[in-house]
Amino acid sequence: MKPEILAPAGSFEALKSAVRSGADAVYFGGEALNARRNASNFSDGEVVEAIDYCHKRNVKAHITVNTLVSDGEVPGVIEKIKEYAKAGADAFIIQDIGLSALVRHICPDVPLHASTQMSVQSAEGIKILENMGFSRAVLPRELSEKEIKTIADSVDLELECFVHGALCMCVSGQCLMSSILGGRSGNRGLCAQPCRLPFGVNEKGGYALSLKDLSLVDKISALADAGVDSLKIEGRMKRPEYVAAAVTACKNSISGKEDKAVTSALDAVFSRSGFTSGYFDGKTGRDMFGIRTKDDVTGAAPVLASLRKLYDGEQPLIPVDMTFVMRKGDYPALTVRSGNHECTCISEDLPSEALSKEATCESVSAQLKKCGGTQFYAVNIKCEIDRGLFFSVSEINKLRRNALCKLEETFASGKERRTGTLPEKPRKHKTGEKKLHVRFGDYTQITGDLAGVDRVIIPLDTPRDFVHGILRTVPEVAVEIPVNVFSNFDYFVSEALELKEAGVSLAVASNIDGIAVAKKAGMKFSSGFGMNIFNSYSLLEMEKAGAKDCLLSCELSFDEIEALGADIPRGVLVYGRLPLMVTRNCPVRTKLSCAECGKKSNLVDRMGISFPVRCKNGFSFVYNSRPLCVYDIQSHIKGVDYELLYFTVESGSECSEIISSCKEKRPPAYEYTRGLYNKKVL
Repeated sequence: MKPEILAPAGSFEALKSAVRSGADAVYFGGEALNARRNASNFSDGEVVEAIDYCHKRNVKAHITVNTLVSDGEVPGVIEKIKEYAKAGADAFIIQDIGLSALVRHICPDVPLHASTQMSVQSAEGIKILENMGFSRAVLPRELSEKEIKTIADSVDLELECFVHGALCMCVSGQCLMSSILGGRSGNRGLCAQPCRLPFGVNEKGGYALSLKDLSLVDKISALADAGVDSLKIEGRMKRPEYVAAAVTACKNSISGKEDKAVTSALDAVFSRSGFTSGYFDGKTGRDMFGIRTKDDVTGAAPVLASLRKLYDGEQPLIPVDMTFVMRKGDYPALTVRSGNHECTCISEDLPSEALSKEATCESVSAQLKKCGGTQFYAVNIKCEIDRGLFFSVSEINKLRRNALCKLEETFASGKERRTGTLPEKPRKHKTGEKKLHVRFGDYTQITGDLAGVDRVIIPLDTPRDFVHGILRTVPEVAVEIPVNVFSNFDYFVSEALELKEAGVSLAVASNIDGIAVAKKAGMKFSSGFGMNIFNSYSLLEMEKAGAKDCLLSCELSFDEIEALGADIPRGVLVYGRLPLMVTRNCPVRTKLSCAECGKKSNLVDRMGISFPVRCKNGFSFVYNSRPLCVYDIQSHIKGVDYELLYFTVESGSECSEIISSCKEKRPPAYEYTRGLYNKKVL
């Protein structure tokens, strides 16, 4: 079965471009709460109109609600979702696990697609998504062909894969750079794309965070063979001509048609120094990096006119069979069929006796074939006509128009989905005395006094004999499952099992893959950094999933944190250099080899500010230039059960000093930021 072509639409013109160019499905969103809020998008009424437009042309409409949602936004979002469901939305693309549970409850008939923003990277994680009620998972862009095939061979869920468009430097769902540096959250659809700005390696100059655009158009047959169900084109911020070029190129690739004009136009209409397939090929490195140059911009103008012709007016996309019956003394009837859709129209006029030229199957068929201006084209035409009758061309045309219009309506009818009501918000959380949790990025940082620490979180590579000493010092030790699971799943499980044998029974999961690792290792789990817990309903879902406790998103404000409901214990990060990015292609390699870097390089922005970069398990972590610190303002921190110190690049002595400062609530003696806790992220 050939995979579907899924096209983006950030405006109604782009939607028409996608449909008329031959997309099987289109994804788009309303004015707010989707991952491309900077696109033109659609008003609520336009979303309903767009769904109807797609259905009348036998194209599916996938609605994006792929952002984190706060408690205060939930009622409004649910009302919009119910409206879209009643209009016949074919799927909702969702990031927020709390929202996914609500939509599953309120709109049980609408399929749920797990956004790539959910950051699920393994077959085992995708199986958890299936248990959560998802019918499709959008795979990360960073997967190789081999990894995609391994996942496809192991799961029943539909799989969607990006084949063309922009590449984020960071693993989707794990980027905090835009929100921390500018207050505009990529997790909430307002990414300011700071990665496209100059970042040099250890000095100013260069674009170490800007990747070329992805293109796997020439590898679609390999994706189909691997088991991918849907080919996704990125680009809700891009113009309709780009959409038309990308859809047509994908369609040509599927059919094996070679059209150099379309391929050339796709290259010209938008690129960043060309394209890359590095992740898919398993070949990362500096060749994957690029920026939008002046030549890239000016190269688009000459191809725009030719690309508009691809969607100028309705295109004949839907095959129709027709049966025309005309008997003496009876009203002529035309039946039209397409797939499971069928309707019949009867003329208001009777045929007359032919005086000179009688109606024949050939003459009537010639008129019925003229479906121009519609999305239909005639395939098989059958006529049953009595001899000696005349029926005017205008009446045949009128009958054809009415029948096709009626058939169009059947494509859009019967799509309405049943909806329920929003469940009551979980009751407000009751807290006791706050506990102190400390996370170490490297076990060598654990050198000082841990008295008063309730939980120590250690990395997977902590020596087993070292663990015994920690277990004798603190009430609880947990192992952190890294966020970069990907093909490391079995390795992480084996490491977790060894730590379990050493006495560690709790794992901190940074995403859904981490939960799968913990369960495979037979360990209890805590929801950690990277899980993006943003509302009461997500807390409720984590509680149902068996989490012991949850770390809340650092994009929440203190007021939003205090208002959260549900019973499960929760905590906040009160100190730490936030990981702004998790990348599978090391930015330092744009200039230095791994040996030259020594795992201790920095990125320097255009203002000379340095951001530490550290690598582990084949991934790079870009940390903020200054640590977040709020442990000294206790009166602001309400509604939580524990506070977390999150150590990354600090030395052992620095860790000890900060632990001591936190216990005593001393003001920080270093440069710091309060993060987003005192303001509401956009």
